[in-house]
Amino acid sequence: MSDRLEDIIAIRKSKLAAIEAVGLSAYPDTTARTHTLEEVTSTFDDLLEKEIVIVGRIRSLRLMGQLAFAHIEDGDGRLQVFFQKESLGEEAFQFFVNNFDIGDFIEATGELFRTKTEEKTLKAKSVRMLAKSLRPLPSEHYSLADEEIRLRQRYLDILLHPEVKDLFIKKALFWDATREFLKGKGFLEMYMPILEPIPGGAEAEPFITHHNALDKDFFLRISLELPLKKMLVAGYPKVFEIGRVFRNEGIDREHLQDYTAMEWYWAYANFEMMMKFVQEMYQYTIMKTFGTLQLNYQGEVIDWSGNWPKLDYFELFKEHTGIDLNSATEEELRAYALNKHIAVEASAGKGRIIDLIFKKKIRALPEVSMQPHFLINQPIEIEPLAKKDSKNPRVVQRMQILACGSEMGKGFAELNDPIDQASRFAEQMKLREKGDKEAQMLDTDFLEALEYGMPPAAGFGFSERNFAIFNDKSVRETVVFPPMKDAA
Repeated sequence: MSDRLEDIIAIRKSKLAAIEAVGLSAYPDTTARTHTLEEVTSTFDDLLEKEIVIVGRIRSLRLMGQLAFAHIEDGDGRLQVFFQKESLGEEAFQFFVNNFDIGDFIEATGELFRTKTEEKTLKAKSVRMLAKSLRPLPSEHYSLADEEIRLRQRYLDILLHPEVKDLFIKKALFWDATREFLKGKGFLEMYMPILEPIPGGAEAEPFITHHNALDKDFFLRISLELPLKKMLVAGYPKVFEIGRVFRNEGIDREHLQDYTAMEWYWAYANFEMMMKFVQEMYQYTIMKTFGTLQLNYQGEVIDWSGNWPKLDYFELFKEHTGIDLNSATEEELRAYALNKHIAVEASAGKGRIIDLIFKKKIRALPEVSMQPHFLINQPIEIEPLAKKDSKNPRVVQRMQILACGSEMGKGFAELNDPIDQASRFAEQMKLREKGDKEAQMLDTDFLEALEYGMPPAAGFGFSERNFAIFNDKSVRETVVFPPMKDAA
């Protein structure tokens, strides 16, 4: 902290002491506010000649001898306040001038009028401190241009940049629209545990924590999937959750360790029904959030309208690698990856190698994943929780939404055969034994639930990464407090 900043804080603390010295609280617990600033500006003419009380943070302050002008904001609106020695009284006016600063929260009582420039203004008859600001806002003293500082002190970033504040309002609209769509289709919102004895539903390394009362280690959930599917066993036909998940993996433009995800599960729905439903859900949510289905991403217009084309995984793989996944061995795939300089860990199984090759060689191609597509017919090795295709046991009924060069959602016809599921879990456990930390664990409790019978169903999920991509931003820019390294 610079010497100048220390001086400013010391001066503000002396003003705090001056306020308290005359028996006033600089942090009172009540306010007599009668109107929000948005209410004042929207019903201004109706409030003329009426005494009102407004509150807000001082964002600008101009002292002009026996006059002062300030703009205050209360979170919903902005208004000018006029202070005059004649109307406040000499002692009160001087007290205001000496002890109030930009950044302070105040309460002002008075009547409304328009200035010569027609600006809506309150002429204060009295003013009271609601919260004394001890630090100057960055716009007064230092810039907030550095991205690391902006993300670390996000409250200031939001306060100083209206576009950032609007971003998080829009993010709330995005999740509201998602919830609104699902509830409108008869889905029941549920809340599943965050602490799980076995993490499941995805291939990811979990966080581990200790439960003191039970003296037992738990995992922070990496997915919402398996508990929600148990609710289909319980008899609920349509369920969903919007909640936090945690994955102990790397940070990049599209990934964080702590984020919000949505998953829904629909009993008796099939694969084709799911794709039609998902397309409708995306178009509804995007339109409600942004007011258009044409969004800009990396200089290109992404059109979310219409019916999205379907791309076959096996066909794409063969076209761009020359490898037929119907007959390819793990050794052939590993050799191809090595030849193309694709890093593959020794513990990686066939499914992980296929997935890495696809992501590195195919998914980034503009014709594959820039405009919205459904990627369907994935190999069974990469999805242990999806039903096999009845026409080809090498394929599962899984689809991914590809757009903006990324995966933006995944769903499948749910595997409800407990014997097949047990076999798939066993294959995953072999991979874990080889050192694959992201392979799925054997969940005997979920298998037991399946043995009681789960109806045929479809399920789908996406994360808040979608919102980031819709806004053409990195995911950490669209999170209020993203995880950060310690400041140097």
